[in-house]
Amino acid sequence: MTEAAESADDSGHGPAGRRAGTPCWASLMAHSVSVAQAFYGELFGWEFRPGPDRLRPYARAVLDGRDVAGIGRLPADLPLPVAWTPYLASADVDRTAETVRRCGGTIGVGPLETGGAGRLAIGSDPSGAVFGLWRAPARRDTDAGGAPGTPVWHELHTFETASVAKFYTSLFGYEAERRDPQSGPPADHVTLSLAGRPVAALHGAGADLPRDRGSYWLTYFAVADADASLARLTALGGRVLTPPHDTAHGRVATAADPEGARFALLATAR
Repeated sequence: MTEAAESADDSGHGPAGRRAGTPCWASLMAHSVSVAQAFYGELFGWEFRPGPDRLRPYARAVLDGRDVAGIGRLPADLPLPVAWTPYLASADVDRTAETVRRCGGTIGVGPLETGGAGRLAIGSDPSGAVFGLWRAPARRDTDAGGAPGTPVWHELHTFETASVAKFYTSLFGYEAERRDPQSGPPADHVTLSLAGRPVAALHGAGADLPRDRGSYWLTYFAVADADASLARLTALGGRVLTPPHDTAHGRVATAADPEGARFALLATAR
């Protein structure tokens, strides 16, 4: 039996209608919360409110009255890169964390209560990519419907997808669809779906995987205009890693913030 079946309620969903395994939050761990707030506030139009007391210093990014992401301080004693971390919904974080361990992953933080913001844990998959688990309060309003400035997609970049795909499908019961090599690059690409709905992807980068970072999750943020957003990003001290290019899903570019955290911009086709 998969975690998706073990932790869901009778409708197959976790808290607040989130099916177990669905990305439900994105959080940046940075050296300077204030620097990150200044950069992303200008880039995406975010405002900020204090986060849970137990996680402070932590700020919740707010857009049109909804929580859309979080920014916390990376502990000095943790040898981790500054990075965006996706959180996957779970109706039972403790049980999911134990499943992570049984499937070859690790749990580095938690499970722990955040004081009104739910229960969470942070771990890594067998390739070393960091992700979180979160049981949100039932009425937590974090879905802004894919509006500009909100996270809309998550993609794992790793050396190869075969072994890590087995980990995630064992963990949450994802349906894994491998891209047909005839459909164009990248050939080593797997889409993860729940109940027929794509929720995330795995990309095998091979030798192109940055050796200084290893495997990592890349968060995509919706924007109205990718080119204009990149111009604003560079003016704010960010870097363009991959120039904007058109895809079947819209115009995409990858970038890094002033501390080096990687993320992507996606302007959907109109």
